[in-house]
Amino acid sequence: MDIPPVFQTLGISLGLGLLVGMQRERKGADVAGVRTFPLITLTGTLSALLAESYGGWIVAAALLGVIAATVVGNIGKFSRGDDDFGITTEIAIVAMFLIGAYVVLGDRGVAVALGAGVAVLLYAKAAMHEFVERLGEKDVRAVMQFALITLVILPVLPDSSFGPYDVLNLRNIWLMVVLVSGISFVGYVLYKLFGARAGVVVAGLIGGAISSTATTASYAQKVDRDHAGAAVAAMAILLASLVSIVRVVIEIAVVAPSFLRIAALPLGILLCFGALWSIGAWFMTRSASGEIREPDNPVELKPALIFAALYALVLLAIAAAKDWFGESGLYVIAVISGLTDVDAITLSTSRMIEAENGVTPGVGWRVIVIAVLANLAFKAGLAGVIGGWRLFRYVMAPFLALILIGLGLVFFL
Repeated sequence: MDIPPVFQTLGISLGLGLLVGMQRERKGADVAGVRTFPLITLTGTLSALLAESYGGWIVAAALLGVIAATVVGNIGKFSRGDDDFGITTEIAIVAMFLIGAYVVLGDRGVAVALGAGVAVLLYAKAAMHEFVERLGEKDVRAVMQFALITLVILPVLPDSSFGPYDVLNLRNIWLMVVLVSGISFVGYVLYKLFGARAGVVVAGLIGGAISSTATTASYAQKVDRDHAGAAVAAMAILLASLVSIVRVVIEIAVVAPSFLRIAALPLGILLCFGALWSIGAWFMTRSASGEIREPDNPVELKPALIFAALYALVLLAIAAAKDWFGESGLYVIAVISGLTDVDAITLSTSRMIEAENGVTPGVGWRVIVIAVLANLAFKAGLAGVIGGWRLFRYVMAPFLALILIGLGLVFFL
């Protein structure tokens, strides 16, 4: 038997109220608990249902009534000498009333997500406070810089193409900056949570999310200084390099989802082989510690501007190389760009494929794979130069194997 839509709506509202109410009850909230919050969300839902027939003023009046009841409840609390002046529960009351109304007036899925989000925020109080207390000035600066990049600069940039070959677009260029900065910022947050006490596997994965090149240099310096731990360093460098390939997959998925269906096979083969090698290496290093050096702020404005310029330059270079030299020119650009940065060539190629701007998917994935292979070669050389032969002999075998496999894919797949 089908449940009438109105009962489905009321059931969702009741469930969300119970979810938040149980959390508040466990925390000993005086104003509202496991019974009051369901009543609040149901009040919001009922007022919205009535508003469909009698006007939106009913929702406003009901909200004022809920606020008045909350104020009266707090007056009683203060009269008993309770000096807890936090307003978390009171704000949650207003939020859950509005969510109850939104179940009717808006999208149910959004309402459920919002209600669950409120419950999670309330439940995670201790963890969130602990995290904030651990933040230093550098960490707060990272958050503010990321907000500047995403919420201040991006919205004001024009969305129009210009320049040679008509491939430059300030808004699209900065969107790529936001994407790359966001991935690095997530890695930075993971480092703050786990990096200082991570094992080598977690440390390598986190380091790759922030910057695989920086992670390579960091572990290579440690080997050179300690004259030990080359196998551990090689393990972390390999894992960080594999994560850099995962970054490539994520970037393609965001910028050109249809292209990912074609690029997923060669990139997946590289990842699978690297993962198998890593599993074997893990058995030799599983008891080792893997703390990585405190990373620099990954979302500073200056590096963001440099990446934007590099991305724009690669866009122009790809368009020019395709026009002047055909496909062979693209592969040269891939090698040169990949030596320093895989993100720029990945995003620019994916963007041009998505826009059907002269680069075919078959050529595109080969360009990206060649850039990845060039970057692997660069990191192997970096490990050898900084860490010496002791580290290079551990890194050389897996990296050389990955490069040979990648070249095989480029020429024969």
